[in-house]
Amino acid sequence: MHHDDIAQAARQLAEQLIQQSIMVVTAESCTGGGIAQTLTAIAGSSRWFERGFVTYSNDAKQEMLGVQAATLERTGAVSEDTALEMALGAVRHSRGQVSMAVTGIAGPEGGTPDKPVGTVWIAWGHSNGDADAQCFHFQGDRDAVRQQTILEAIRGLNARLKSPQSSSSTRY
Repeated sequence: MHHDDIAQAARQLAEQLIQQSIMVVTAESCTGGGIAQTLTAIAGSSRWFERGFVTYSNDAKQEMLGVQAATLERTGAVSEDTALEMALGAVRHSRGQVSMAVTGIAGPEGGTPDKPVGTVWIAWGHSNGDADAQCFHFQGDRDAVRQQTILEAIRGLNARLKSPQSSSSTRY
């Protein structure tokens, strides 16, 4: 996986967002703003990039995105429920229409038997209240996990914008 893959996916996303006249918001934990940096590296991104939240701590997830304390307590930060609440919180707390949210364990520490290093939840949200999430298990060191997370988050939003009927719960 190369940085060109990420740059290409980001350019495709930019085209989709411009075509549909919508703006994207990011909510990032394990990537630390990497998705926002990737997207805003593209000239003219102010037309389609609205804002980015870097919510590394659980407090930040609650305060900036409205993630429920009960969710974090019940499922942990690296979970489907937290990712979904981050994605929906990002559109609620912004002027964007679509979002991508990531939460995971980039390593080298922090892994557990049921959530090993490389476990990342990515969620995509829409201002109409729809959201869906997917769990990934990435291989490699901290940087590799973060780069793969950035790529899959962008690719996932591209796929959802391209096929409005891709799944029953997702109507973008």
